[in-house]
Amino acid sequence: MLAADLLPQTITPYLTLMIIGFAFGILGHLYKSKLVVGIGILMIFAATVLLPLALVATEDEPASDPDILAPGTR
Repeated sequence: MLAADLLPQTITPYLTLMIIGFAFGILGHLYKSKLVVGIGILMIFAATVLLPLALVATEDEPASDPDILAPGTR
């Protein structure tokens, strides 16, 4: 579980990254800077991808769906 050790266990860093990304996006639009808007979009994307990854990586046991049947058991 190397990924679980690297990613933060709380939601605060991800929300902070997302809020800063939105701030970068807003400032980029105000100053008409495509680079700053792009950085903001990348920050928001990173926060939304890393948060679910962290949640899955830190689970002790993967969730199993009782409605999913093994192949050939219907």
